[in-house]
Amino acid sequence: MEKEQESVEALDTGEEPVAQSEAGPELEPDAVPETEKKPSKEELRLLLEDARSKADEHWDQLVRARAEIDNLNKRHQRDLEKAHKFSLESFVNALIPVRDSMELGLEAARGEGADLDKFHEGAELTLKLLSDVMTKFEVEQVDPTGEPFNPELHQAMSVQAREDLPPNTVAAVVQKGYTLNGRLVRPAMVIVSQATSGKLDEKA
Repeated sequence: MEKEQESVEALDTGEEPVAQSEAGPELEPDAVPETEKKPSKEELRLLLEDARSKADEHWDQLVRARAEIDNLNKRHQRDLEKAHKFSLESFVNALIPVRDSMELGLEAARGEGADLDKFHEGAELTLKLLSDVMTKFEVEQVDPTGEPFNPELHQAMSVQAREDLPPNTVAAVVQKGYTLNGRLVRPAMVIVSQATSGKLDEKA
């Protein structure tokens, strides 16, 4: 009866009855769950300082790496310059005894009563010294007498009709060639054989 009376009174005053929720009071619109709270200013400040610290550390590492690379490049450049400047030092040291031998031989040949046999012997010794030096430094002679003509190693100076040699064979070497570590330094100047006129007529 009391509830019905309250409803009637509410109708008389023009106000709608307010239904009370059994689930309890509703959350206010501005209320945010604790797990979704934004970080505080202090937390943001700490995060920023940490990021700056890491950035400074990475920058320092980059600067150090660049400096190390620059030092390596400079050291490499110095070593390269020294290599170019003194690359022939060992070769020169090996050639000096050859020059000494030649000078001694010439002095002996100029003296009174010079012995031609001794001079010849000294020249052979000097040539052997020079050959040993060239072999040590991978300098090889190209002496293709009797071999097939090879335009990659030989340079034909002239041709010569020869019956005793197959055509296109090196009949004589005018000047020997040389290679350095397998690479041609100077081609051998050669005379190349060709078939005689009689053999050419037979082929015709």
